[in-house]
Amino acid sequence: QVQLVESGGGLVQAGGSLRLSCAASGRTLSSFPMGWFRQAPGKEREFVAAIARGGGLTAYGDSVKGRFTIFRDNAKNTVFLQMNVPKPEDTGVYYCALSGSEATTATPRAVGSYNPWGQGTQVTVSS
Repeated sequence: QVQLVESGGGLVQAGGSLRLSCAASGRTLSSFPMGWFRQAPGKEREFVAAIARGGGLTAYGDSVKGRFTIFRDNAKNTVFLQMNVPKPEDTGVYYCALSGSEATTATPRAVGSYNPWGQGTQVTVSS
């Protein structure tokens, strides 16, 4: 049974930077597409970024493109989300998730494409 644990959240000033980590146990993450999502109070869970199983392909939500970067460290079985120049509207609970897609180039954007999920880590961006 794979378990995903996010860490690295906290309070950050707008324009700063923050790095989120998603560590896995029970499965090798490099064999699966991985995604980051976020959810603000009263809003639906939103796609942030995804990385294909090979790590060569990535996809981003329009609101974070050019500011956030998703990448893997296979030796640590960990996926990261580097958040640069965060904005107050980036505030929310950030979740990592694993996709069972077997396509080498898949970078799924749909919530339903992912299972399991981590417990989430709170990110608050102050203005």
